[in-house]
Amino acid sequence: METKILIIGACGQIGTELTQQLRAIYGTNKVIAADIRKLNNDVVNSGPFEVVNALDFNQIEHLVEVHQITDVYLMAALLSATAEKNPAFAWDLNMNSLFHVLNLAKAKKIKKIFWPSSIAVFGPTTPKENTPQYSIMEPSTVYGISKQAGERWCEYYHNSFGVDVRSIRYPGLISWSTEPGGGTTDYAVDIFHKALSDGKYECFLSSETKMPMMYMNDAIKATIKIMQADSDSIKIRSSYNLAAMSFTPAEIAAEIKKHIPDFSITYKPDFRQKIADSWPSSVNDEPARKDWGWQYQFDITKMTKEMLINLAL
Repeated sequence: METKILIIGACGQIGTELTQQLRAIYGTNKVIAADIRKLNNDVVNSGPFEVVNALDFNQIEHLVEVHQITDVYLMAALLSATAEKNPAFAWDLNMNSLFHVLNLAKAKKIKKIFWPSSIAVFGPTTPKENTPQYSIMEPSTVYGISKQAGERWCEYYHNSFGVDVRSIRYPGLISWSTEPGGGTTDYAVDIFHKALSDGKYECFLSSETKMPMMYMNDAIKATIKIMQADSDSIKIRSSYNLAAMSFTPAEIAAEIKKHIPDFSITYKPDFRQKIADSWPSSVNDEPARKDWGWQYQFDITKMTKEMLINLAL
């Protein structure tokens, strides 16, 4: 059976680039983009698009049947900072959308699911440096709680019903092509925009807040790689740690100054500081490397150059 893909949340920060990449690999008509609103953007205009509410099981089931979908990428979610402002809705969206696709796979209506987890599953009691795959997980945010619960449900559906669900714990993601989506790591995107437009940036985290980060190209590569991997090589059905670089706001500012010497940064930590403090500063992704050959390409120097070049165009 040929691969036919449905991406729910295709207009989001990850979904936008994931859609384009999957269409390049599988063919435009084999990748159905879906989101709650029909925006006038590349994702909508470059191929098949459907309006779907991720909380509506019947809508999702209908799309799966009409388009004969084999693989679902569930990218719809309320991110960390946004979720704190609307906890009940965040829980509803992040959890029930997952149940919908897990239940479709349980009923053998789809073959494979990709569901993103996050470093937000860890909490203040987790070892901060080189956080292992298996560690204390006591998340202190709504987003983290929903992702941790989601991981447990993914593993449960795999073990109990044979559902082929695959997941990675994204670190902070940095992209030039989409606006930040309401996450605590979003400063690392916004700083580039402000460096080019204003020559200065006021950061909502303290100068020495170190967090795991990844350039979007690497995140998309990992997402597609884990989905293309042989099922037997996916040993972890909760979610894999994924790592590339870790840096502080001061370090990324110093890197930007190499290209924009007059750039300046100030610090005014807000409620997101507490969220950032509860997360790891670096993670160990050995299982992902061993099981399905994960390897990142972009470090802080290469990523900074790419961001500034593309945003300046």
